[in-house]
Amino acid sequence: MKADAILHQVPMVGGSVTRQTARDVVADKLTTLIATGMLKAGDELPGERELATVLHVSRETVRGAIQILAGKGFIEVSQGSRSRVADVDLSHLPITLASKSVIDRYDLEAVHAARLLVELDVVRQAARNMDGETIAKLENLLETQREAGRDTMRFLICDREFHLAIYRVCGNPLLTDIVTDLYGYLMDYRRQAMAKPGATENSYEDHVEIVEALKRKDDDAVVDAFRRHLTRIYETTKALRAVAV
Repeated sequence: MKADAILHQVPMVGGSVTRQTARDVVADKLTTLIATGMLKAGDELPGERELATVLHVSRETVRGAIQILAGKGFIEVSQGSRSRVADVDLSHLPITLASKSVIDRYDLEAVHAARLLVELDVVRQAARNMDGETIAKLENLLETQREAGRDTMRFLICDREFHLAIYRVCGNPLLTDIVTDLYGYLMDYRRQAMAKPGATENSYEDHVEIVEALKRKDDDAVVDAFRRHLTRIYETTKALRAVAV
């Protein structure tokens, strides 16, 4: 997908992408990953090539986005080594409708129930509206996930792109924003869960099943596959929280 083609598809931190350049869009994407806790202070960013592949832009665009974030103090750039996330707290930033700090106040049971109610309807509509361009993007993201293997950070960045690509096709931008906020719930636990043996493989298999159903525009199969996927997320998060108590 061309860099400028993503400009009208990506919900960004704090507002519209109108009149933004491609590197501004990618800078906002990376800011979102920091704000949601998917990227934390000290984390190494994936390489420019990996980020360009996941975000469907050029390496030059990624490089420009990193320069923007370095200028804001969000990213630390060192010669001869990968860029790292700076020691900065962006959890107060709204991702779409609410900030991570607001979403994480809710009980796990409440958020899981909300995802089952809202997200399953969103993906049902997405299945009915699915287009060839989005299917091609999802298949490219699947390949990137497969190549990521046990690289949890790379997989999670790709996972977010995968989910958001589906949400956007539902045709209702408000519902898209709502489920995008719910997706980022308790990301610290999600990072831990995805680092466990077999976690990325299980998620990848779920995604393959989802894409196959989307290609058939089988909305019932898409909903069933997403329900199993969301239940897996809920159960692993619940297990980790029980250990932490």
